[in-house]
Amino acid sequence: MTDTIIAKVKGILLDPVEAFRQSVNDKPGTVFTYLGALLLFNAIVSVILITIGIDSIQQYAGISWGAAGAIMVFFLVLVTGFIGTLILAAWIHLWVYLLGGRKGIMQTVTAIVYGSTPHLILGWMPVLGVIFALWSLVLSVLGIRELQELSTAKAILAIALAIMIPLIIVLLALAFFIPVSMTVTEVPLPAVSMVQP
Repeated sequence: MTDTIIAKVKGILLDPVEAFRQSVNDKPGTVFTYLGALLLFNAIVSVILITIGIDSIQQYAGISWGAAGAIMVFFLVLVTGFIGTLILAAWIHLWVYLLGGRKGIMQTVTAIVYGSTPHLILGWMPVLGVIFALWSLVLSVLGIRELQELSTAKAILAIALAIMIPLIIVLLALAFFIPVSMTVTEVPLPAVSMVQP
């Protein structure tokens, strides 16, 4: 099983188009095992980074995690990573479907899971993590294109819509709520008597 996962990682990183083409018939168990293995790796690396103090949250917030915090982070990475990936894939699939992708939601899940490879393996690196997240985005577009048999433009549009719509909603909410919270309430001054003693 480990050899299969390592071979898939190499394929996705070195020849993604061919790797996606060979993944058309991957079973859900294969895809979710792959996701679980990468999330496990990511969780272990996260715990190691927190333990040795190379964690941006810990550095900036001055948090001392301890053993309980490390265990909590381990499980949070696994659970939120798994659930987040499924929610993201379902949201992207809505746009894929609206743009003509009819190969089923599992093909979108496969594209997103395999496309997330660089981010899950190398995204923990400070600063460079952003580059690996962008690489994962590009791979997800390739995966959607290959597995849903869409044009590159439609695959890009599906992912762009999936990203931009929540971003616009958040920005509109911030634009509405921040000015409201920043308004100054007039404080009444105590009445001053004009009568001289």
